[in-house]
Amino acid sequence: MKKILTSLALLGLVAAGIGATGTGARAQEEAHNEAAPTHFPIHEPKEMDWSFAGLFGTYDKAQLQRGLKVYKEVCSACHSMNLVAFRTLEGLGYSDAQIKTLAAEYTIHDGPNDAGDMFDRPGKPSDHFPAPFPNAEAAAAANGGAAPPDMSLLAKARGVERGFPRFVFDIFTQYAQGGPDYIHSLLTGYDQQPPAGMVIPEGTHYNPYFLSGVSLKMPKPLSDGQVTYDDGAPQTVDQYSRDVSAFLMWAAEPHLEDRKKTGFRVLVFLLLFGALVYLTKRKVWAGVAH
Repeated sequence: MKKILTSLALLGLVAAGIGATGTGARAQEEAHNEAAPTHFPIHEPKEMDWSFAGLFGTYDKAQLQRGLKVYKEVCSACHSMNLVAFRTLEGLGYSDAQIKTLAAEYTIHDGPNDAGDMFDRPGKPSDHFPAPFPNAEAAAAANGGAAPPDMSLLAKARGVERGFPRFVFDIFTQYAQGGPDYIHSLLTGYDQQPPAGMVIPEGTHYNPYFLSGVSLKMPKPLSDGQVTYDDGAPQTVDQYSRDVSAFLMWAAEPHLEDRKKTGFRVLVFLLLFGALVYLTKRKVWAGVAH
């Protein structure tokens, strides 16, 4: 009996040792995975509450105007918006006179003139936002070898794939704000510290929301109080990020509200048309024996 008890005790010690070893191995593996992740972004973007979300969502024009201000004073130093014309800013609630004044603040390189020379002139409503660099090579040279992406369609081009079953629910909730969610999370994610042991390449900045790696070359672009708002909105990094993300969504899809209105009308029409077809069928075949 004593030998049996001794054997059981030894087996228990061995099992405990194996369990402890396994726990330690798992802990080491988790620590290694945190320091050397293989899937990006490390953290999924936070889902924000946007006024334009859902079937009946609309743009908040005051927010869009604040976002334009953030783009003009911060983002436009590096990022172009080549596909957005000044005249489309009427969608933000600006009058024709305000648009002309805003466009005239920019210098447009135009030409050639009658003498065959290029020249500079004030912007007009028909012009597009000018790029901060003359070409992609100059943009890359000024930004560590990588040209900053154009922001015209950024809110539609960026976004994290949502796995099963969320993408199924997205069909019914009309979730289409993955781009703004991603941009907001990226802009507010610079203050987080990398896990112990993670190697951050020199000249880059850690951001767990970056879609292509552990860090990116763009330094933190926003800080509290950097842009002055005239409407009393909070002048914080979070608010700046919300506003510029919403503005970039509008830039990428300026006709979103019209599209949603048209889609709703089409659905109502199809429901009424389907009901009329059914009632007509009942009427036509009512006296026919089956």
